[in-house]
Amino acid sequence: MTEPAVTRDRIANTYGLIRNHLRRTPNIDVDSADFGLTCGTLSLKLELLQHTGSFKPRGAFANLLLRDVPPVGVVAASGGNHGIAVAFAAHKLGIPARIFVPAISAATKQQRIRDLGAHLVVGGDRYADALEASREYIAQSGALAVHAFDQEETLLGQGSVGLELEEDRVAFDTLLVAVGGGGLIGGIAAWFAGKKRVVAVEPAAAPTLHRALQAGHPVDAEAGGIAADSLAPRRVGEIMFPLAQRFVERVVLVDDDAIRATQLALWSALRIAAEPGGAAALSALVSDAYRPEPGERVAVVICGGNTDAVNFK
Repeated sequence: MTEPAVTRDRIANTYGLIRNHLRRTPNIDVDSADFGLTCGTLSLKLELLQHTGSFKPRGAFANLLLRDVPPVGVVAASGGNHGIAVAFAAHKLGIPARIFVPAISAATKQQRIRDLGAHLVVGGDRYADALEASREYIAQSGALAVHAFDQEETLLGQGSVGLELEEDRVAFDTLLVAVGGGGLIGGIAAWFAGKKRVVAVEPAAAPTLHRALQAGHPVDAEAGGIAADSLAPRRVGEIMFPLAQRFVERVVLVDDDAIRATQLALWSALRIAAEPGGAAALSALVSDAYRPEPGERVAVVICGGNTDAVNFK
């Protein structure tokens, strides 16, 4: 089997390049009883406290610092979080940016992109529509495409979440990670390379990795549900898929009600305002879709907080 291009060494080297542009997000240990569970202590990696409210700046800075950027600048298609991150990185580095988002992108996310000085283009119903529009612009302009998940540099940046968990000596046996296109879990899986159990969590309404693993290769899947603005591309990434096959133990599917309940639980117990995609991984525990073994130590990445409100009722 061909060795993956996304490796521990390359993730570590990339982190050395991007770390001064990132916020070192905290890990907190909480009592699972706060969420009505009986599995002891949970470790939460609070990536919603990253710059721009999600883990995405890791991959955005990796792209802009590892690749040659033309004078016309960069282009990204996004449900919102990746677009905010690219706009943020471009603003910090003095690079022009044009961001394409679908109409379902939260108003909060759209406004943050504008506030960061990027040119925002809104159109289409889903991420795939924004991606196609961005490709047309790239062909005309020669701008650099910064893909949300199917880009080597993106995975190298996102893999630094795993690096930080290891450096911070977070004690866990299993790590739950939400999946949209797979950039985050692909990078994390590459970092741990089987040394830790990595479990994917996807909305049942957008089962991209689940469908791909069933088929043996990335395929089109449904793209709906409450987390559609962050976890609903049409298919999982080609680059991350071999990493998932090798290093992701399984995929757990959660429904919209479970995600909503977990958003409310995070706010009620911890005053953490997670967006649906950010709460999805924890919802696997809250809904009993993932059942830890006795004594199993579980960590969860809370990956985004770009929500329009904190009233989840």
